[in-house]
Amino acid sequence: MNIRKGEKKDMKAVWELIRELAVFEKEPDAVVVTVADLERDGFGDHPLFHTFVAEADNQIVGMALYYYRYSTWKGKTIHLEDLIVTEKMRGTGLGLALYTKIIEQGQKDGVRRIEWNVLDWNKPAVDFYLKSGAKVLDDWRVVQMNEQGIKEFLSKL
Repeated sequence: MNIRKGEKKDMKAVWELIRELAVFEKEPDAVVVTVADLERDGFGDHPLFHTFVAEADNQIVGMALYYYRYSTWKGKTIHLEDLIVTEKMRGTGLGLALYTKIIEQGQKDGVRRIEWNVLDWNKPAVDFYLKSGAKVLDDWRVVQMNEQGIKEFLSKL
């Protein structure tokens, strides 16, 4: 296995992993991002995200996608958007290797926090994160507004 920084040419494989995750999370029709979106948004002068990809037998079988945020309390942070390992490679240590790369990147960059979301029903992931020393915050709720909500809100102003 090899873990490396993702490149523009990897985005088709990254997109396929994103689709696999959507199916796993019971949201198979929720992915609207395209390979072209990933290629445009992840590369260039001001990339909106970065990736690490995991290769086995010259095939991308896992990835971690992250971006930088700023906390008014902590300063620079990393948000880990997704850590995905294809089903056939789960249990091989690949997830731990990608997770470790993100933690190392955070330390290298001097961030004061790395954060991510995990579904409450994904007990193996929750247990993994807790065992690693991460804290799962039960008293915070994720808040989102989708495209339709944005339009509706602005139309009422």
